[in-house]
Amino acid sequence: MKPVPDAVLVPGDPLAHRALESLLRAEAKVRRRLSADLEREGLSATGFSVLVVLTTAGGELELRTLRTRLRTSKANATEVVSTLEGRGLVIRRRLPRDRRAAAVLLTPSGREIVDRLFPEHTDRVSAAFSVLDEHEKRSLAEICRKLAA
Repeated sequence: MKPVPDAVLVPGDPLAHRALESLLRAEAKVRRRLSADLEREGLSATGFSVLVVLTTAGGELELRTLRTRLRTSKANATEVVSTLEGRGLVIRRRLPRDRRAAAVLLTPSGREIVDRLFPEHTDRVSAAFSVLDEHEKRSLAEICRKLAA
């Protein structure tokens, strides 16, 4: 069988398709590297992010604000917070001023996990991006911001 040229398989902008494929492959590999130790602790990457965001916010955030900072859907944020709540890592409580709204509070157990895992996580992030020099890291961050806009 005769091979079909890329231009036939990928209409429009073949370079954009190659960039997308490379981006997705890189994202999957980096995500696997960074989440392996978290998964051994029974945490998803999003669950760990919730704990870190709560820690940096002083231990409590309104669920709506947490969702915005994580850039996640209402359903996903609710599911992740419910899982963390079931493990005793966070507590959800209704806000007195608006009973429909909820706040999420970090528990001492949740704080302990962040204190224990964050230094190792930081080292894994550094290792994952060590193949890039400073200029490349800045460029990658700028490119990703443009794509996310």
